[in-house]
Amino acid sequence: MRIVVASGKGGTGKTTMAVNLALSVGNVKLVDCDVEEPNCNLFLNLNLKKIEDVSIPVPVIDNEKCTGCGKCSKNCQYNAIVVLQNEATVFGELCHGCGLCSLLCPSNAITERERVIGIIESGNGKGIEFVRGVLNIGEAMSTPLIRRLKEIVNDDGNMILDAPPGAACPVIETVSDADYCILVTEPTPFGLYDLRISVELCRKLGVPFGVIINRCDIGDSGVENFCNKEEIPILMKIPNDKKIAELYSRGIPFVDEMPEWREKFIDVFNGIKNETNLGN
Repeated sequence: MRIVVASGKGGTGKTTMAVNLALSVGNVKLVDCDVEEPNCNLFLNLNLKKIEDVSIPVPVIDNEKCTGCGKCSKNCQYNAIVVLQNEATVFGELCHGCGLCSLLCPSNAITERERVIGIIESGNGKGIEFVRGVLNIGEAMSTPLIRRLKEIVNDDGNMILDAPPGAACPVIETVSDADYCILVTEPTPFGLYDLRISVELCRKLGVPFGVIINRCDIGDSGVENFCNKEEIPILMKIPNDKKIAELYSRGIPFVDEMPEWREKFIDVFNGIKNETNLGN
């Protein structure tokens, strides 16, 4: 069973929920897909080893063969190639590695080279197998790294994926083939606004979902009213507990110090398993 933990906005506690859920269930794979700023390991403190570099193909143009026809530039959807004075220039950071330019070039002036955009690391401990992607600083695209990260993770057993914040392409890539998505939100107008977007995303992708309301005793009742109206299951509510905040500030998953919450996360997991008829 593949469960994604996502949120419409940053700071709702998405990573906290993913880590505590993984530690509570045990014998799972935790995959940190927030490759621009992966932080699950801050709470796990595992010794990580590099698995592989991740790269995308980018065009290399032989200007001696290039006739300056401009087909590559006109058809590039990402403006990664510009033709000026019959000479083509490639902006590698904008390239999505689709290969269209090399297919269209009438003079066979375009070849491809691999450009490394990030790495994948892994580690084991605390009853879980942990894998994460780390995007190189300055890279604009994280989706190819997330895609490769998901490819190398064995589908056997249960997996929990910590998604990037927001609802853009990296989140879509993470959620797209999930069995279930946990949406973490907070009971504020900002939380509700972004929750609506995340709910629409899950519905468009056809992925079943439920909501965890973090810091449930702050803000207002807008989130809960919305969930009730839309018949969205509220999987769990977590209060604005000072002890949880203190443990978080020290990098300690709160289920390690507050075992009563471990059982609650297990109940959430079992509820998802029963709803989806998946898992062991």
